[in-house]
Amino acid sequence: MTQTAPLPTLHFVASDRPEAREACQRLQDRYGIVPLKDADIIVALGGDGFMLETLHTNLKMQKPVFGMNWGSVGFLMNDYCEDNLPERLAEADRTIIHPLQMDAWVESGQVHSGLAINEVSLLRQTRQTAKLRVSINDKVRLEELTCDGCLVATPAGSTAYNLSAHGPIIPLDAPSLALTPISAFRPRRWRGALLSHTAKVRFDVLEAEKRPVSATADNFEVRRVHSVEVRERRDISLTMMFDAGRPYEERVLAEQFAS
Repeated sequence: MTQTAPLPTLHFVASDRPEAREACQRLQDRYGIVPLKDADIIVALGGDGFMLETLHTNLKMQKPVFGMNWGSVGFLMNDYCEDNLPERLAEADRTIIHPLQMDAWVESGQVHSGLAINEVSLLRQTRQTAKLRVSINDKVRLEELTCDGCLVATPAGSTAYNLSAHGPIIPLDAPSLALTPISAFRPRRWRGALLSHTAKVRFDVLEAEKRPVSATADNFEVRRVHSVEVRERRDISLTMMFDAGRPYEERVLAEQFAS
């Protein structure tokens, strides 16, 4: 006789939207729920922001996350449907993503570190434009970038702030990072670069006292930084699950060909 594989144990989480909370309760009543530490899969109901929040809280346990869209943006989410959830999970494609490590130094020499699933961004703090020196793998590539800021985005974050700043969309399984300027003034024609996922990016803030800059790793911010280094953390692996047929990849293609 053919043995049926045991159903995965599930832990459901939802954003603060009342509709998402109600849907979460219906799913719990229908499929059951176990404590997070005992779950095989986390099912997250919300938008892309809530998906990133769920991934951040899951950094230590690194359990697979299957998102269903109950938010305003759902690039990283699957369609919401209450039926056949075990079958969807069994057939789902799994994609591994890795966060970015941000190390930010301030004037005192103290370093502040954070992890980013979306992007690490540097932003001017005052009306003065920022001036940044940009180095890749310890080689200076831009002696002076005058701008509102600059960011390094993961594939998962390439459809967020990076896309708004006219950066490239990167497929989730591509071993690449996006280096994207924010309102670059000089060099005026520089539009950023695609980097290998192994690249180490360093930003040195020029005229840091006159032109203060903050650095942010997702929702972790450090003010008045003097230098920032960004690299991928290959030792941390987060699993995102998508319905069979790769609807995320279809959304990425559609976005790139949208008029």
